Amino acid sequence: MILHPAVIVHGLADVRAAVAPGRPVTLLSAPGAGLYAGCLWWRSLVADVEGDSVLDCADGSGAALGALRVGVNRLVLWREAPGWDAVAAIAAGQGGVVLAAAPAALDMAERGASRRLGTWLAGRGGA
Repeated sequence: MILHPAVIVHGLADVRAAVAPGRPVTLLSAPGAGLYAGCLWWRSLVADVEGDSVLDCADGSGAALGALRVGVNRLVLWREAPGWDAVAAIAAGQGGVVLAAAPAALDMAERGASRRLGTWLAGRGGA
């Protein structure tokens, strides 16, 4: 799976900012958001956005399985999480993917992130 530049989003304002430039983008939840915010929150947040989105479940295999049950099938699940192979197999069966680590990303919560967004999405800048 080839991902477009990833942007960590924390809410609807971040999602809107990330897609506003009109460039391909992968929306990525904050680290471990699958554990504290949940898969239904994520599914709702990215429902109307075209393109890739990835929910970070950290080491929460149960959260990852819950996400798969509701149709969220692009996940980050740490490789050392219990049952990683089974979760990855289920995701693959649904046409999804489980990443063992989050991709490099621009975090919209960082100071100045909105100024760096265009450069990041163009692939010319680091987070």
